[in-house]
Amino acid sequence: MNFPSKILEQAVGAIATLPGIGKKTALRLALHLVQDNSEKTERLVESLKLLKEKSKFCKHCNSISDADICEICANSSRDNGILCIVESIRDVMAIEDTDQFKGKYHVLGGVISPIDGIGPGDINIENLIHRVNQDETKELIMALSPTIEGDTTVFYISKLLQHTEIKISAIARGVSFGGDLEYADEFTLGRSISGRLPYKMSS
Repeated sequence: MNFPSKILEQAVGAIATLPGIGKKTALRLALHLVQDNSEKTERLVESLKLLKEKSKFCKHCNSISDADICEICANSSRDNGILCIVESIRDVMAIEDTDQFKGKYHVLGGVISPIDGIGPGDINIENLIHRVNQDETKELIMALSPTIEGDTTVFYISKLLQHTEIKISAIARGVSFGGDLEYADEFTLGRSISGRLPYKMSS
């Protein structure tokens, strides 16, 4: 792709590093931003700067937040005894859209995947165990995507907590095996949360 401008080429290269965006889409977006005479481009740039400079990760659940503690963790009306364990912040947003869950969350930031070199120490399992031991946790809902990696992570966490009184549940299999949680429709995901089942660990 030949560019008439080095600045344009640099912008296209930067935009193309974003997930799901190829060079042609990046070029279309860059040209739109250059040719746009409204304040949209300035608002976009300012929003991205704020996102990078001001956003934080919640000290309790690891979700993205404007403050040290996110709004969900700070909400006293939510059930502090039930933690929903998810892989990513996108999963928190997907479950919140169902309006079926009134507990709190813990974002692992990934799943155990030996083939990708991701072990238990690479995701937020240690602070989950610490959190469970410190708080009066009654139940963990394992809302991880139904994949081999997700199931491996559920098994590992369950193994660590097998000698405790904590109830461990798995979301109902309304979400097909191998699917990503964030792409499930709200109705299916909502029923999977409300219809959760006790997790049975097999060795």
